Amino acid sequence: QVELAESGGGLVQVGESLRLSCAASERTFSSYFMGWFRQQPGKEREFVAAVSWSGGSTYYADSVKGRFTISRDNAKNSMYLQMNNLQPEDTAVYYCNADVVEYEDRWYGGGSWGQGIQVTVSS
Repeated sequence: QVELAESGGGLVQVGESLRLSCAASERTFSSYFMGWFRQQPGKEREFVAAVSWSGGSTYYADSVKGRFTISRDNAKNSMYLQMNNLQPEDTAVYYCNADVVEYEDRWYGGGSWGQGIQVTVSS
């Protein structure tokens, strides 16, 4: 399994932006379909966004479409999530994941998860 580490979280005001980063330990990073998930207190972990191996295709949950942008840099073994116009409902622990898959219109995480990072949006 690949080791993943998120960074870039924090506390922001409504309407502000944050950029999350996910650093991977393996040189085979480019062979993984990567994604971001988030979990709010008392709720199940939910899909946020995914990016294909080359970065050429991206996928988003409806709740973040138009506000969040997922990207990756295979030369740096890294993935990013640019989050704009943040809202209180975006408050959650965000996790990066390697080897995400889509099945019957739902996205599932693979076996490798980061430790998670807190994003808090204050109104």
